[in-house]
Amino acid sequence: MLTRKQHDLIRFIQERLEADGVSPSFEEMKEALDLKSKSGVHRLVSALEERGFIRRLPNRARALEILKLPEASVKPREKELAAASAARASAARGNVVSMDAARKATLPEPANSNVLEIPLHGRIAAGAPIEAFEGTEILPVPAALLGAGEHYALEVSGDSMIEAGILDGDFALIKRTESARDGEIVVALVRGEEATLKYLRRENGRIRLDPANASYAPQYYAPHEVQVQGKLAGLLRRYH
Repeated sequence: MLTRKQHDLIRFIQERLEADGVSPSFEEMKEALDLKSKSGVHRLVSALEERGFIRRLPNRARALEILKLPEASVKPREKELAAASAARASAARGNVVSMDAARKATLPEPANSNVLEIPLHGRIAAGAPIEAFEGTEILPVPAALLGAGEHYALEVSGDSMIEAGILDGDFALIKRTESARDGEIVVALVRGEEATLKYLRRENGRIRLDPANASYAPQYYAPHEVQVQGKLAGLLRRYH
C-alpha cells in the first residue's frame, strides 16, 4: 500500500506523461507535492521504484516510466479500454503484447540522437572530501562520450586531480557502478556522507584514495567506510 504522498506523486507523473509525453522535473514534483526540498522527492521516487510502480530510464532527461498504477488510480473506463486493447492484440498476434513493447511504441524519438541528457548531481570534491552531493539538474552530453550503462555528471571542485587532467569546474561524466578495479578513478562515498573523486587502490586490507596532485596526500579508510558510486567515463570542459 502506498502512502498518500506516494499516491499523489504517481498520479502527478501520470498526468504529466499523458499531457506532455515527458515526466515532470524534480523541481516540478517538489512544488506539486508542496515539499520543502528535492531530497523528499528523491525518497518518494525511490520508494515507488522499489515497489515496482515506476522505473528510471538511463541516459534520458526526466526519464520516469510508470509500470503500474495503484488500483484506486485506474478509472473503470481506462481499465475497460486497456482490457479490450490487450484482447485485440492477443487475438491478432497469438500472444500477449508486453507492457514494455506497448510503451516503447508510443514513446517519441529523441530530437537529436547524438546528444543525451543525463542527471547533473551538483559538485564533488577533487580535494578533501565534501558533503555528499544532492539535487538533480540536467546536462546535455555528446553520445560519443558515453558507453553502455547508466551515467550521471558531477561538477568538479578542487585541484587534487589536475595531474590526471581533471580541473576545477570540469564536468565529470560518471558511469554508475558499485565496483571498480585498482587504479580506476571513482566517485567514493566516504562514511556515508562525504563524496570525493580519486584513484581507488586497495592496500594491506585498507582502501587508499589517491589524488593526482603531488601537493595532496593519499587518504586511507577501512573497507566498510568507502562505497563506490561510479567510475569516471569522460570529461566535459567549458571555455569562457
